[in-house]
Amino acid sequence: MKSQPQLILASKSPRRKELLAQLGYQFTSLSADIDESVKYNEPAEQYVVRLAIEKAVFIAKNQPDTTLILGSDTSVVFENHILGKPKDLGDCLNQLSMLSNKKHQVITAIAVVKGQQVNSLAVTTDVTFKSLNTEEITRYWHTGEPQDKAGSYGIQGIGGQFVKQIYGSYSAVVGLPLYETAQLLAEFGMPTPINAVN
Repeated sequence: MKSQPQLILASKSPRRKELLAQLGYQFTSLSADIDESVKYNEPAEQYVVRLAIEKAVFIAKNQPDTTLILGSDTSVVFENHILGKPKDLGDCLNQLSMLSNKKHQVITAIAVVKGQQVNSLAVTTDVTFKSLNTEEITRYWHTGEPQDKAGSYGIQGIGGQFVKQIYGSYSAVVGLPLYETAQLLAEFGMPTPINAVN
């Protein structure tokens, strides 16, 4: 059997690790310490793609050229405005009130780096929220879940009950689009275990 290249996930996110493991890959994960500031007038899709690439490149610098590095980044976008992680309850109230009873986008980018090769793509999913009131948002804040989540919610957790409709990739909203990740890694010579040929 042909030996596969080593795979490293450029993230310590438990959600991304669970999703990548769901595809059956053997991998290690390392945290990429990069500046995640949005550049002036930078479009949301360009921003998430840039961060996914920068995370992968950051890890790749200290790895052999044969190693595959998978970087990923997710942003919640409302009316072309990128919503980051909430700083406090007030921030959370602002963000979730904005999303209440409206449609927003979740953009997740993935990037694979192997030596000098880089390939990336972005997946956009439409998410529609139910109506939320201040009391509900405040109670949600006190669960602790929104505090490290872009857009102040986690679809795979308690926040999933706010979602009326989703059009696109659920796994991309969680943090890693399964279909696109499998396709991109296969392009770099790493098919999922069920698609690997002995």
